[in-house]
Amino acid sequence: MPTVKTKKFILRPPRMSDAASIAKYIGDIRVSRNLSSVPYPYALKDAKQWLRKKLKSTSDETLSLLIEIEKEAVGCISLERISKGHKAEMGYWLGRQHWGKGIMTEAVKAMTKLGFKKYKLRRIQAHVYHFNKASARVLEKNGFKLEGLLRKAVAKDKKILDAYIFAKIK
Repeated sequence: MPTVKTKKFILRPPRMSDAASIAKYIGDIRVSRNLSSVPYPYALKDAKQWLRKKLKSTSDETLSLLIEIEKEAVGCISLERISKGHKAEMGYWLGRQHWGKGIMTEAVKAMTKLGFKKYKLRRIQAHVYHFNKASARVLEKNGFKLEGLLRKAVAKDKKILDAYIFAKIK
């Protein structure tokens, strides 16, 4: 798995020792509410289960890298459902203490570059809840274009929500 170093952080593969940090940051309701497949509350057992799944996987259809700052995993960015030579879906989260510092904008830039180069992708898309304006802005700053509104597209916390779809084409 690749490792990417930037001025602000390191993108690196996950390790079991990251479980407590992941649980701490995703356990914040303001983080978890933006993630379709993450329960709230999010416990240490949930982080360990996710890590076991990621560490066992030999699939080339997913690439998940943790965002490390000062030796702590504070976020994650992934390419899912990778279809080499064609497309993938991007997802990400970042601990609230690190919001507003340009970290996710830089992480999306690095992962987009990696996806286009390593997997020869022609399209990377991402879904953003209609209320998550900061995430939409991160994508826009990286050249992703709003393609539309997916009405009642996601089930989260017993609610059916709208989501925007953004994509970057190469």
